[in-house]
Amino acid sequence: MNTTGWIILIVVVVVVIVVIAIIAATVGRNRKREADRRRAEEMRQNAAQAQLDAQEREAKAARAAADAKQAEVDAERLRREAQERESAAADARAQSDEQLRKADHVDPDVRTDRHGNRVDDGSRAADDRAAAGAAPAGTAPAGTAPANTAPDAAPAAPVDDSAARGPRHEAPRFDDGSSTTGR
Repeated sequence: MNTTGWIILIVVVVVVIVVIAIIAATVGRNRKREADRRRAEEMRQNAAQAQLDAQEREAKAARAAADAKQAEVDAERLRREAQERESAAADARAQSDEQLRKADHVDPDVRTDRHGNRVDDGSRAADDRAAAGAAPAGTAPAGTAPANTAPDAAPAAPVDDSAARGPRHEAPRFDDGSSTTGR
């Protein structure tokens, strides 16, 4: 081969190498662009998912705030209801006390002041009669000895009425598991 042939061969090889390089660069660039597009799409999807998650968290936070506000409203309502009930109970107690004062004022056996309040003079006779069931005059409550009416009579011995009351109750017996009887 002569020199012209060599020059043409070298030029053709160089042109082929340049064309291959240009094609490789273009294909590489296209692949990179396509990869960048896929990556950008994934990033957009992740961002959209993150945005939905953020909105969901905001909604949960708003619900929690609303629940807290509702709990405060409920607590305030319960406080008011409790105050109303306390007030009603105090009114009922005052009315009951007033009825007791009126009853004490009407009762001839209870000493009261001009406002109907009991005057405690140290004797509990009226209260004792009321507790004993107000036994009729001349009779003694069950379980007590009749009072001696004669001024010079000896004091009466206490009356034993245990037979009339029936047998006394024994203490309960508990099974501690130490019994030797068979089952």
